[in-house]
Amino acid sequence: MPNQNELFSQSVLAPLPLADAELLFCPRVALGQDEDAPLQQLIEQTPWSQESVRMYGKRYLQPRLTAWYGEPEARYRYSGKTYEPLPFTPLLLRLQQVVAQASGSDYNSVLLNYYRDGADSMGLHADDEPELGPRPCIASLSLGETREIYFLHKRRRDLGTFKLALPCSSLLVMRGDTQANWKHGIRKLSQSCGPRLNLTFRWVNTAGLRPESPR
Repeated sequence: MPNQNELFSQSVLAPLPLADAELLFCPRVALGQDEDAPLQQLIEQTPWSQESVRMYGKRYLQPRLTAWYGEPEARYRYSGKTYEPLPFTPLLLRLQQVVAQASGSDYNSVLLNYYRDGADSMGLHADDEPELGPRPCIASLSLGETREIYFLHKRRRDLGTFKLALPCSSLLVMRGDTQANWKHGIRKLSQSCGPRLNLTFRWVNTAGLRPESPR
């Protein structure tokens, strides 16, 4: 059986060709165990919630389930609500270590998104909240069913749509000016598919947290 350092050495990130962005991708990060084990454990043991978002003065339920974990200071403000993190579980701490080693960055929190089937999705958005800083590093670990992420530039329509399939155990790192220039999302599927979990590790700095601007 390979030791932990050998497992980490297999998780090599490669740059993706996307203008005005810094994307790194590894199609399969070595998790050190059966891929289905963390998927099933997280689905069964996470206290999932279905949050709402405010759009055009109204609130809508998000088409997926979520959970927020992190160190005590990693409070996160989104759509007019401040989220208090749940404490890291042993499994999430282990996955955090794998992702940190592969990406070369530290993270104090993780947002879990549970796509139960093809009807669940994520609208176009950028991870550009003030507490993430001006050039955040977001590490996205996928478990379960393959889904496709797509990117649209905020200003340059000539660049078109950039798409990337995210298979089980893949790691996508978005850093540099990616969030300042691009939005990303996960579309609904017309066909049936199995469950998928997306774990987005990030560093939250609440020291400079400012109130959300009115929309």
